[in-house]
Amino acid sequence: MANSKRTLFLKRRLRVRNKLRKVNAGRPRLSVHRSNKNISVQLIDDVRGVTLASASTLEKDLGLVGKNNVEAATKVGAVIAERAKKAGVEEAYFDRGGFLFHGKVKALADAAREGGLKI
Repeated sequence: MANSKRTLFLKRRLRVRNKLRKVNAGRPRLSVHRSNKNISVQLIDDVRGVTLASASTLEKDLGLVGKNNVEAATKVGAVIAERAKKAGVEEAYFDRGGFLFHGKVKALADAAREGGLKI
């Protein structure tokens, strides 16, 4: 029986997250979620269980509502790097979830790195 796309996605997400938990060294997690219409990212402190910063194309002030392309991901990556600096976070580990590190997810990570966040 063939696995569905959703099943493969969930397996990949658990595999990535479990590997990252082993090597995170107490750093916050930069978690990415991508839907068909939007892309969002959160900087999460798993020890305390709080979100330190977040950015999304759903925010009206970014002017990207309903856009999910490489340019929007780049802008969201730059914004999260800026907000992470305000929160006092210099480095984090990148949690791509079950998404492949390609296209929009890669553009977001590269923009966050250019913004000064060590991923």
